Amino acid sequence: MEHIRLKSPLWLLTRKDGSGIEQTVRVHQVNDDGTALVLHIRQSACSGDCHKGSGCGAVQEKMLISAKNPIGASVGDMVTISASSKSVLLSAAVLYVIPVILFFVGYFLGMCFSLAKELLGCGAFALGIVFAIVYDRVILGKKKVSYTITGFAQNIEIEG
Repeated sequence: MEHIRLKSPLWLLTRKDGSGIEQTVRVHQVNDDGTALVLHIRQSACSGDCHKGSGCGAVQEKMLISAKNPIGASVGDMVTISASSKSVLLSAAVLYVIPVILFFVGYFLGMCFSLAKELLGCGAFALGIVFAIVYDRVILGKKKVSYTITGFAQNIEIEG
């Protein structure tokens, strides 16, 4: 039996234009509460074409994502889902920018007070990583990114 993970991935979405973030997926299940589970097949980080040239052999990862279904999509339909770019960018800032900023703050505090600037910088960076992990597990655990099915995809086939 094939394993499908159910989670709310921020990193699988790609920027389409300035208005938001969209991804093409297949409807896996329609729920009575106006939502649907959609199936996203994540290729490798290098676009998923490796298998054509006997490349890295990365395994496809199947993920189920819960999305609002205002258009009434049915099981098997290819649709586009959208998430607010604000929530994605906030999460990216917490996960990537804050640890780097804390590294420089620690480094410069070490310079100002004649302390081990490299050690303070690395310690502040580690503190930023701990903050990012806590943020991911506690804050994002309670406030999930909200996905919405925005339309039907035309002439697209996804393996799986």
